[in-house]
Amino acid sequence: MKYKGVIAVKCYSKTDIGTVREENQDRINVIELCENTFAAIVCDGMGGENAGSEASETAVTVISNIISRGFRKGADENSLRNLLISAVSTANAIVYEKSRLHEEMRGMGTTCVAAIFCEDNAHIVNVGDSRAYFIADGEISQITIDHTIVMDMYSKGDIKKEEMKTHPKRNYLTKAIGVSDSVGPDYFEIKGLENTVFLLCSDGLTGICEDSDILHIINCVSDGDPADVLVQHAIDAGSRDNISVIVVDCSGT
Repeated sequence: MKYKGVIAVKCYSKTDIGTVREENQDRINVIELCENTFAAIVCDGMGGENAGSEASETAVTVISNIISRGFRKGADENSLRNLLISAVSTANAIVYEKSRLHEEMRGMGTTCVAAIFCEDNAHIVNVGDSRAYFIADGEISQITIDHTIVMDMYSKGDIKKEEMKTHPKRNYLTKAIGVSDSVGPDYFEIKGLENTVFLLCSDGLTGICEDSDILHIINCVSDGDPADVLVQHAIDAGSRDNISVIVVDCSGT
């Protein structure tokens, strides 16, 4: 979809079951809030049987509905921050209650990265290891910080960065929606969207693809769908997970 305004914005999205899993427990959504203003959400569910799908589906639905109902044109930065945090907190409460009431869903949860792109600014929240990236001036930067055991270990200097992708506890989350009665998402704001590209994704992409690979694909796909190319690249590289990608292109090309 393309939003017309001061900055020409194109949005591409794709979710894929991959080649190994029997079920896609990822969920994504893109919502147009008003002209040139929209929200994007990626959730990666976890739990046995279809509990992970229930968690991610519930979270995406709740967050989408709260943002759609609560967004007001002209809202200031603090209002948008509060809207995103409220949406994630409400989703957490609902997923947690479902898990508590239904034995077959006990322990389910989901990661989440969600963003509102509004008036030349990006407002982003995350819980877990689904990520947001910012690409500008030929460089890629990870905006979000993974809520994982290996990230905590790396931050403390216990392991090196190159050990994180192969460490036995690389998939252990320290925070997720629905696993406890409350959750505190991280919040980030990026000012100035012109000539930038944003990427929201699940770890089915980042668990197998280096940041340099992602940057190369984003830069090289000038005519086509970068979300499709990123997902296919992860599959070809041997990703064993579901893969979900939302690319927000504010380059104006």
